Parts: sequence; structure tokens; C-alpha cells
Amino acid sequence: MDWLINLFTNTDSIAHIVVLYSLVIAVGIALGRFKFFGISLGVTFVLFAGILAGHIGFTGTPEVLNYVQDFGLILFVYCIGLQVGPGFFESFAKGGITANALAMGVVGLNVVTMLALYFILFYNPSIHGGENVWNLSMMTGVLCGAITNTPGLGAASEAVNTIYKNLPFLGEGTLPQIASGYACAYPLGVVGIIGATIAIRYICGISLKKEQEQIEQEMNENPHAKPHRMTLRAENKALAGRTILQVRDFLGRNFVCSRYLHDGHVTIPNKDTIVNVGDLMYITCAEDDWEAISAFIGPVDHLEWDEQDVQMVSKNVLVTQPAVNGKTFGQLHFSSVYGVNVTRIHRNGMNLFADRNLRIQIGDKLVCVGPEDAIARVANMLGNEVKRLDHPNLSAIFIGIVVGIIFGMMPIALPGVPTPVKLGLAGGPLIVAILIGRFGYKAHLVSYTTTSANLMLREFGLVLFLASVGIKAGATFWHTVTEGDGLTYVWAGFLITVIPILIIGTLARMKYKMNYFTLMGLIAGSTTDPPALAYANQTANNDAPAVGYSTVYPLCMFLRILTAQLIILLLYSIV
Repeated sequence: MDWLINLFTNTDSIAHIVVLYSLVIAVGIALGRFKFFGISLGVTFVLFAGILAGHIGFTGTPEVLNYVQDFGLILFVYCIGLQVGPGFFESFAKGGITANALAMGVVGLNVVTMLALYFILFYNPSIHGGENVWNLSMMTGVLCGAITNTPGLGAASEAVNTIYKNLPFLGEGTLPQIASGYACAYPLGVVGIIGATIAIRYICGISLKKEQEQIEQEMNENPHAKPHRMTLRAENKALAGRTILQVRDFLGRNFVCSRYLHDGHVTIPNKDTIVNVGDLMYITCAEDDWEAISAFIGPVDHLEWDEQDVQMVSKNVLVTQPAVNGKTFGQLHFSSVYGVNVTRIHRNGMNLFADRNLRIQIGDKLVCVGPEDAIARVANMLGNEVKRLDHPNLSAIFIGIVVGIIFGMMPIALPGVPTPVKLGLAGGPLIVAILIGRFGYKAHLVSYTTTSANLMLREFGLVLFLASVGIKAGATFWHTVTEGDGLTYVWAGFLITVIPILIIGTLARMKYKMNYFTLMGLIAGSTTDPPALAYANQTANNDAPAVGYSTVYPLCMFLRILTAQLIILLLYSIV
């Protein structure tokens, strides 16, 4: 049995490290599936499983633990950047500025509340460094746990590892295990976010039934979001001899003419097609534009297009060809060269109108109308190979990681800070991933990965990171909770969670009259908390929470990671 004992006790053994991580991750994920009052901690329970393993003496060499922790963190934050990158800049459009400003208020108040509690509870003005720095590190972990933001914990941990041993005023002592503060605050953080969201409902006297009716009314009053298809007979004599582009520009309404019947023959029109009186046009437009378009062009007809002499089909074509990534629809000349019209684009769960200036991205699904052989040529040009998307573009991923690490290691000198500030292994890859996810096509980088591939890489990196910080924190966690300031961390974390949500949530409702379901999504997004989003979706039974969540999530995720680092990098020299 010596071999079995050696497997679990010899920390220099590779087999021991692999078994240790495998057990911690498997047990953590299994326990994370259990729900308490309808709420589960999910994959974050890996952290607590690691703490337990570290507490009972199952550890590895510090070098290996640090390596696995940093590698998992890089993989995790980079995949998050790729996920939020395409929508990061667009999140500020169409009313998103107000939502993001409110979400930034939540982020800012979280930091202000944490710092206020730190200076009230822990700061000792008679000393410089030492205990003050230790407590600041632990309260930063409490901040990350209070708003359930694991990437922020990773960024703060990496910042502590970078700066702690380089500043002479910190004094002697072991490295702060800020994961202990995170673990103390996390459970009540999950509960507090949902509890504060419910409290806002009663504080503001909100009726869920009225909120649902408001959502439905807004949808009915916004028919521009719905496509409308119709056949029109051109009877306006002023249109004779005009092109479809001239008609569209003069009318000032956006529409797509996908089929055209002239002298008994059906063709696929383009912008230069001449309109003749009596011809029939099959038009796709926004629902609130159809009456104006019909009044200008002519009355609605009820032609059965499938019975005409040219068989027209409508098919979805998937963009998988890297050569067309980043090109506009106008550059590809679908209608004039191929005789095919693109009426709609499905991208990341959204339906977009085809526009000449819209850039194609890998993974787009185009709704094409035209003769079957013409659509086949377009499909061949765009790729339309599902298997190609099943394979992640690993070269682009690792190129981005290399650039991100280089960017993160660049020293940035700030006035009053004794050591240069660096974005580190979390901030650098995150920013580069966001930029690649949005602008990668300009450098011919195909950053597209399927949702399942991105989630797999992201979760893999996350569990490696959580297991590492848990194992390292396990040795001191019990002492922190029972004999140290563990209980103080718990109630301080709860205040950090609920105070900003109650203030900003009430402001959003009372001043900006934000729909409660949208507000629930905004709160979940500003705290980057999936359990809160799941609760919001279950309560709302509509898409409003998801819209609010996706509007603010990219910016808030970026700010959570950045602020966690900046607290460490900027305040270490002050306290």
C-alpha cells in the first residue's frame, strides 16, 4: 500500500498534482449542483473544495500551484474577453448609455463601500504597510466575493503576487491569501444580490403584473423591430424608369426587394433594377414602414411566388470562409454578381437587417433568397461548412494570449506610486481579447469559437484557478474564520453587496422609470452574477432581464477586473 500512500502524500509527484486537482474539481462541481433555497453556487464550489483539501493537508509545491493558477486565470479571462468583445462597444448604443452609467454606479459604490469599511474597521494610521496592507488585500478579496466576481479575484491575486515582495514597507510575513476573504463573502453575496433585487420591488411598490403589461405594450408600440413581408404592385407612375435604389432613397425607408415579376418572369433584383408600372415586387421591411411603402409604390397583391416560372428558394447560409471575414455586404455584390438577395442576418442570437455597410463575421447565418443554383454558388463562396466552425481557431487564441501577456507586462509609471503599474496576467489578455473579438477581422484573425468551445475553455481555466487558490488558502482559512476577522468579513461583504444595489436600483426605478424586469437584468449584469440572472428570468418569463444583463455585462466585467487590480496597485503605497 506504500504506492497508494505515496500517491496522496508526495507533493513532488506529477501524479499527486493531477489526482489532487481532479478530485478537488470533481467534488467541487458535484457539490455545486446542490441548491439551497433554489440557489446553487455552481462551479465556484470548487474553491471551497480546494480550501477543504488544503486544510486537511493535501497540497502541492508552490511553484506548480502558482503556474496552474496563472495559466487557468489567463485562459479564463481571455475567453471572457472573446465572449464580450463583439458586443462591448455596441452596448453603449440605443439607450445603453444610461444603463451602463447606472451599472458603473453599482461598480463604483461597491468600491467606495469596501474602502469605507476598510478604513473604519481595519486601517491603523499609526503604522505604514504591514498589517494595513494585509487587511487591504483581504478586503479586496471580500469585495470580489461580495459581488461574486471570480475574474476580479484572479486579477487581484495576480496583482498581490506581483507587488507584495517588491515593496520594502510591507514588512515580513506570508503572502495574503485573499481567497479567504472571497470565500467568506461569496455565499451571502449570492443571496444578497437576489435579496436586494427583491427589496427594491417592495421599496418602490412595484407590481409584477403591471411591469409585464408595460413590456408587452412597448413591444406592440415598437413594430419597427418586427420584419414585414408583402407583395406590392407598382402603380405610381412617378416610379417608371427609376431604379430600386432611387425609390428607396426618395422614400427614406429601408426595405429589401428580394423578388421581382416583370412580363411574367421572376428575377432577383438589385439596386440598379428598373421599376416599371404594373410590375410586382416582393418586399421585406420593418412592420411600421409597410403602410408608407405601400402608399408610395402601390397596393398589396397576393401573388403566389412559388408558382412562377423561376423557382425561388430561401435558405440559410453559414459564413465559415475566413477570406470574407470583415468584408461588407456591398463589397461582395450578392445581388448584382450572384443574383441573390440577403434579407436578414442572424448573429449571436440577434436578427439584423442586411445593410451594404454591415461587415460579415465568421459564424453569421445569412438568409438568402434566389434561384437554388445561385444560392449554391453563394454558399460555396461563404463556406457554409458547419464542421469548420466545430474546430476552435487555436492559433488566433494563443496569438492573442501572447499579445495580451506582453501588453499586460508593460510597466506604466504613475505619479506617487513607487513601482510601475502593470495590467498583469488578467488585465492584459482581457483587453486584447476584447479588441480581437471586435476588430480581429482587420488583422485577418478569425476569433470565432462556438459557444460550447468558448464555455469549455473558460470553465476549464476557471476550475484550475479556483482549485489552486483554494488549496493555497486552505491552510489559513479556518484560522481566519474562527480566530481572525472571518465574521467581520462576512457582514462587511454583505454590506458591500446590498448598499450599492439598493441605492442605484431605487434611483433607476424612481428617476429613470426603468422597467423592473430590465432592472433585474441590469443588477445581475452589473454584479456579473449568473444566479441572479437565472432568478430574474424565472420571475419575468420574458426577454427583458436578458437584454438588461447583456447591455451592461461587457463593460462591468471589464471594470470589475480592472478595479480589483487598481485597488491593490494604487493603494498599497498609501496604506
